Amino acid sequence: MTEQQPQGESLTTTRSSHPPYPSHRHADWMFGGIYGTVLASALMAALNQEGEDFTPFYDASWVLVTAATAGLAHGYSHHMASHREEAGGHRWHVLGRALWNEWPLIVATLPTVLLLTAAGFGGWDAYDVTAAGLGLNTALLFGWGALTALRVGHRLGRSLLIGLADATIGLAIIVANALIK
Repeated sequence: MTEQQPQGESLTTTRSSHPPYPSHRHADWMFGGIYGTVLASALMAALNQEGEDFTPFYDASWVLVTAATAGLAHGYSHHMASHREEAGGHRWHVLGRALWNEWPLIVATLPTVLLLTAAGFGGWDAYDVTAAGLGLNTALLFGWGALTALRVGHRLGRSLLIGLADATIGLAIIVANALIK
């Protein structure tokens, strides 16, 4: 079993006997991007129900509220999992930093939020908006995966395969959406 790193630390600073790996310091924000994009896709698929009125502004607000809540919960759980006996002021500072580090998760939902908001103003069809949003998010997952892999030191071919693996998550949401509805 590998040693889990507190968020924000480089893997080159582990105390294990394993050889150092490429620094993941720059990839931490990309983790939030992937997680937020998957969250936005799942919410977009779940919120739009066939036979019900399409409520894109309501859906956009729920995507944002859920992303913010997930970010808070994720940051708080990281903080509690690495909690040590420290002075109260320092503990609050560490918690604040853990919560702040979740901003990429929220930002990654913005393409979906903007699409839903534009759909509300434009009166667009629910099916088309959902299909476009899921397709966009799948493409973003490919990009997040490939870019993250490149940033942590993988070669281009392997990075593209990793991007494809990430895009498979988006494709799974599309398939699940089609099967469930």
